[in-house]
Amino acid sequence: MLYLVGSALAVLVLGLLLRSIRQPYVIGYLIAGILFGPHGFALIKDKAIIDQLGAVGVVLLLFFIGMEVSPQKLINNWQVAVFGTLLQIIISIGCVWPLGLYFDWPIERIVLIGFVISLSSTAVVLKLLQDWKEIDSKVGQNVLVILLAQDLAVILMMIVLSMMGSDTAESGNIWLQLIGAAAMALTIGYIAVKETIHLPLRKLLGGDQEMYVFAALCICLGLSLLTGLLGLSTALGAFVAGMLIGATEETHWVHDSLESFRIVFVALFFVSIGMLVDINFIMVHWLQIGVLVLLVITTNTFINGVILRMLGISWRESLYAGTLLSQIGEFSFVLAAVGIQAHIITSYGYQMTVAVISISLLISPPWIMFIKFILKHETSKQLR
Repeated sequence: MLYLVGSALAVLVLGLLLRSIRQPYVIGYLIAGILFGPHGFALIKDKAIIDQLGAVGVVLLLFFIGMEVSPQKLINNWQVAVFGTLLQIIISIGCVWPLGLYFDWPIERIVLIGFVISLSSTAVVLKLLQDWKEIDSKVGQNVLVILLAQDLAVILMMIVLSMMGSDTAESGNIWLQLIGAAAMALTIGYIAVKETIHLPLRKLLGGDQEMYVFAALCICLGLSLLTGLLGLSTALGAFVAGMLIGATEETHWVHDSLESFRIVFVALFFVSIGMLVDINFIMVHWLQIGVLVLLVITTNTFINGVILRMLGISWRESLYAGTLLSQIGEFSFVLAAVGIQAHIITSYGYQMTVAVISISLLISPPWIMFIKFILKHETSKQLR
């Protein structure tokens, strides 16, 4: 209990400190995980429980994102979502390819690392956009659809990696995954066409808001379980469930009712990620990690900026959007875990990947604020 109170107090202090310098709270959660994890002060020893709660945090995070997504906006902005995401993945793999050839990496390792660096952080970016009231701006909407497309692309990435990491891929499992992905896509299409949906149990539930909360949680966890059984990401099921609840007339208010649960479990997810970071490993390999983080942040900024410019968006907005997407996302941890389980990367490669992802998340908010300041300064100079 003492460790639990101390951890909560540390998160509170770090959160207040970061709020004072206008940084997202997820950075504090990561730092807390690093400090109290097995590679820090080792105050939290039962990491399995934290991991399980963190997994629930991912599910609830995608559930809430789904509730905030308008299928019509996704469809209207499909070119940015599809081409922006696809080009980012292809170019990322292309950038890793020469490095892989130099170090004689197998093709599956090149593809894995390309996948990892192509994903951006939905949690960090959406938090910044919400804090800065830019979520409904043109840049915010373009970034949002790309982030959502990336989240959906994770499923295909996991299918590809599971096929490449196994010498004898089970065709039955692959077909099951493809059927599940098609079913989720059809569900999203149904939500987009119907616009407003009614829960089948609405007459039985009547106007009982408490029961509607549990009904929403059952839909969220039920679809997550279903996609998990189909060999897909449980987060995908939660995302589709969120879209379903968001389109249901009776449950528009559920978002606010479950907000406190989301905050706690998302915090635990990032704390669990911080606990994976080995400080001693970073100290030994600080130069390699620093170079890789710098390359990832700058490369992702300009790759995304150029792609969005090619899609007809102004240079200023493209560069700003590229900066917002510059970090490596939380689902890259999931891909890295798949990689080590499938023996695509070694333990050293896994620790290096975790370190680079974590540090990119830590430094991306200051990087975004710096580029935002530069762009604002340049714009004010042009107006004089």
